[in-house]
Amino acid sequence: MSGGTSQPTVRKWNWQAGIVRIFGKGRHRPSASWRQATDRAFTLIGDGRYEDAGELLTRAADLEPWLSESWFNLALLHKFRHDWEQARAAGLRAVALLDRETGAPDWWNVGIAATALQDWPLARRAWQAYGLRVPGGATVSGEPDGMDLGSAAVRLSPEGEAEVVWGRRLDPARIEVQSIPLPSSGRRWGEVVLHDGVPHGERTTATGHAYPVFDEIELWAPSPVPTWVVLLEAATEADRDALEQLAGDAGFAAEDWSSSVRLLCRMCSESRMPSDEGDGVHLDPHDHSEPGHPGPLGHRTDGQLWVPERECGVAAPAALVRGLLDGWVADSPDSRDWRDLEEVC
Repeated sequence: MSGGTSQPTVRKWNWQAGIVRIFGKGRHRPSASWRQATDRAFTLIGDGRYEDAGELLTRAADLEPWLSESWFNLALLHKFRHDWEQARAAGLRAVALLDRETGAPDWWNVGIAATALQDWPLARRAWQAYGLRVPGGATVSGEPDGMDLGSAAVRLSPEGEAEVVWGRRLDPARIEVQSIPLPSSGRRWGEVVLHDGVPHGERTTATGHAYPVFDEIELWAPSPVPTWVVLLEAATEADRDALEQLAGDAGFAAEDWSSSVRLLCRMCSESRMPSDEGDGVHLDPHDHSEPGHPGPLGHRTDGQLWVPERECGVAAPAALVRGLLDGWVADSPDSRDWRDLEEVC
């Protein structure tokens, strides 16, 4: 993955900072009432009590309207609530009070809100102000494509099933899903999701390359392509690979869920994890799959043997999916078969 830019962090007032510089003048640190209201608000946010937190953060902004952190915290709350108009408004007030040119997380939150609203001129301005290179410059009114941010993983439904899938970063706030999500996620292959800026975990490849795992905020663009589950009889890994290649050549996707899906506890999911399923020998205490059971409940065999029965996800239109599977079988009828095709999402 190219890019390598640092990511924004959640920021509250640093009580040890002493003095804030704004408009060229020295201002004393915020009042005890501001600090108490802000600390209490973030406790409430952690408990999911956004309405109560909003009242406290609004009070804090009334107490210290000259402080950028007052508006940053409000913008953060509105982001959690997916209230993008308010997030954009509060974010713009925060950046107007900044005392540095680039790199402030305030701009990152403005970029997310602007992307959610498809306010592309503001999104471009935000990413540039954060310090990212945006092709086309500030005069282009369209969405900021061509940023070459590479691949990443995204955690779908982070407060629910929390499934991690692979995707292509379109810009700093959007990922196009390129895995086939399990039906429990409610997401489809090819959808674009809005994601947060702070990674929660990493996935590493066999080459040692690490990719960040971002949390989904909400669905940004749905996919018209349905998800199917089918049971395959694939005599060899090459037979399985042939279906994935055939689907890809048709412009869609197939994925062997029997080998690509692992069930991880939250602590492990949010840490640095290898992206493949291992060799069937190493037993990860955080992996809750069951050896010998293909499909979403198991990714490993109980030894070195290939299991011909595979549970496979297919992303393809209804008019194409059966022909795709029949064509795959026709290429090698002695080693391939399929049954129990079902649309699941």
